[in-house]
Amino acid sequence: SAPVCSSEQNETKNDGSSPGMTDQEKEMATSAYEAFTAGKYEDSLKQLDSLQELNKEDYKIPMNRAVVEFYKSGQTTTGALKQTLLRLKNQVHSSAEDVDGLDDVENCMLYYNQAIVLYHLRQYSEAIAIAERLYQFLEPFEERFALCVSFLLVDLYLITFQPEKALHLLTVLDKLSVQGGSKNGKENHNSNKEAASQKAEFAAMMEGAKSKMHQYKVRAYIQMKSSKACKREIKSVMNTAGNSAPSLFLKSNFEYLRGNYRKAVKLLNSSNIAEHPGPLKTGECVRCMFWNNLGCIHFAMGKHNLGIFYFKKALQENDHTCAQLGDGGSGPAKKFAGIPMCALLSNKRYELLYNCGIQLLHIGRPLAAFECLMEAVQVYHSNPRLWLRLAECCICANKGGSEQESKGLPCKKGIVQSIAGQGYHRKIILASQSAQSSPYSEGQSAAIPVASMEFAAICLRNALLLLPEDQQQDAKTDAGSKGSSQSGSTESGSENSDACSGKGQDADKFLSAAPSSPLRKQEVENLRCSILACSAYVALALGDNLMSLNHAEKLLHQPKVSGSLKFLGHLYAAEALISLDRISDAISHLNPEHVIDVSMGVCTSDQEQGSDKGDEPGESSGKQTPLCYPSSVASARAMVLFNLGSAYCLRSEYEKARKCLHQAASMLNTKEIPPEAILLGVYLELQNGNTQLALQIIKRNQLLPSALLRVSPESCKKSAQNTTLSSPFTQRK
Repeated sequence: SAPVCSSEQNETKNDGSSPGMTDQEKEMATSAYEAFTAGKYEDSLKQLDSLQELNKEDYKIPMNRAVVEFYKSGQTTTGALKQTLLRLKNQVHSSAEDVDGLDDVENCMLYYNQAIVLYHLRQYSEAIAIAERLYQFLEPFEERFALCVSFLLVDLYLITFQPEKALHLLTVLDKLSVQGGSKNGKENHNSNKEAASQKAEFAAMMEGAKSKMHQYKVRAYIQMKSSKACKREIKSVMNTAGNSAPSLFLKSNFEYLRGNYRKAVKLLNSSNIAEHPGPLKTGECVRCMFWNNLGCIHFAMGKHNLGIFYFKKALQENDHTCAQLGDGGSGPAKKFAGIPMCALLSNKRYELLYNCGIQLLHIGRPLAAFECLMEAVQVYHSNPRLWLRLAECCICANKGGSEQESKGLPCKKGIVQSIAGQGYHRKIILASQSAQSSPYSEGQSAAIPVASMEFAAICLRNALLLLPEDQQQDAKTDAGSKGSSQSGSTESGSENSDACSGKGQDADKFLSAAPSSPLRKQEVENLRCSILACSAYVALALGDNLMSLNHAEKLLHQPKVSGSLKFLGHLYAAEALISLDRISDAISHLNPEHVIDVSMGVCTSDQEQGSDKGDEPGESSGKQTPLCYPSSVASARAMVLFNLGSAYCLRSEYEKARKCLHQAASMLNTKEIPPEAILLGVYLELQNGNTQLALQIIKRNQLLPSALLRVSPESCKKSAQNTTLSSPFTQRK
């Protein structure tokens, strides 16, 4: 598990280490430290108060007093401790950005304490800035404190998805352990015997830290997707830590990334989570991580209902843990003012809501997904992919009613709305193609967070604004679709917060997408294409044809747009142009030769499984192609031909429209022909006077070539006399 770095021992050791102290002051400082380590906080405070009266200038005395009071309160006064440390930092007139201020070794204890508090408050960028400065001044420190600073920095690098930096730091620590304690900057006067004793103590300390270092390396290699190196380190972890919960979680995560889902589940089930210490000792709720990781694995397997079951179990476990930690059983949505600092990182509510939202979206429950993601976006508002998912929820919740025929019902249901009358007076009422009114848009502001198309437009605008400009992308980070979520079945430390890498560190290589792993260059480009495609669709639904055309043209001009999105871009551009009465321009987009590839590749690394993870390896196994989307290039070209026929029909070029219609029908199975194409065929036959053929098309629900049903011109004329032509979509018998 991620280490819970505590600073109390290192801080209080300095009670009596300041130069210029009298023997009496040193004795009182030693007594205060001993009382603190024994848990006698009242006695320690009395000694510190007496020491403060003798030496009112030393800022370390109020610092240690604040630490003692913090532990006396059960580590629940984190905010007060943070304010005290900030005030003391201002008092010594130095800052973490001031290298000269850190030259004084004594001040480093203050900054280390500050970094610890920031770490637990999830302010990772600020904590990294302080810890990196501290790391430059480790030479004079004793080895134990140097190791604490190094582990803190490694943990911060891994939380913010900077595995390369973490591995470099771990390599330095490895070399240090081999050298066997060459740092003895404070005690040059030691005898050989004392030096040998210190060297042995350091060697024992490094031996005890080896297991933790191996776990850090595994986490780094998992983030880097380096399977070979990770497999080697996994063996070291199992040798040093045995079958403990952290080691089994790591190995399960490794198998998950390799696509061995059954083995990953087996490893998780073999971990004895009941014996794992609670969040007060480790800062983690291991039962919550257990259910969450099971949900991620089943998500990758395509078992979405099981996945949401496990995610809900994880949420329940998280809420139960938070209720136990909070004062008076306060709800998990509230700020936990009474929670001990070491347990602040155990609350994973928003990461789990993120996972639940993505899973519910895959199940086909967009409204429930919208509620989960709206709560998550309050914390992860800088994640462009999350805004896209919110827009997708709105789109799914407001799709037209063309889904009925896809649920096993006869396809004719998409054409015939109802039947009125009987016998000779029997009338067939065809379905209207007018846009359905949204239940959310009744005089409400578009900014109200409801699953409406207006709110979808706002979400997509936010997503586009959060993406960097094309010229700001760095060409060297080309690592292909990386699935969105960094699998962290291992530890809560894998979860990100709103201050992820990409703000200040490696901003040219990554884009923050907390709580998932940062987006690399290719992923950003793919995400931009998906956002533009959704924006064009939403603008069409809202009747903003110019904006839709603008988005569609931007999509088509993207350098690495996928074949599937290029296909949609041409369709959306053509529809917008037709609505703008620019039929000729629309026909240029409806060229079947434009359709080359319509495969549903991973375009935006669809599942960002937040808190822990992801989707990468077996995402295709869990993805299902939408029923309304063409399954092959031939069916996509047929769809383009259907739309081309509609365009010709609007220009009254009925013969060209009929040729397009029949050519498209010959490329598809009868059951694959969409209802709109059937209605277009009915309209063309009515325009041609073939009323009986139009009726046969409706009854048989298939496009019939004229050669299959010969109708005499006389009968057509007689039928036409009893028929009134109104529109291609609302023709009655």
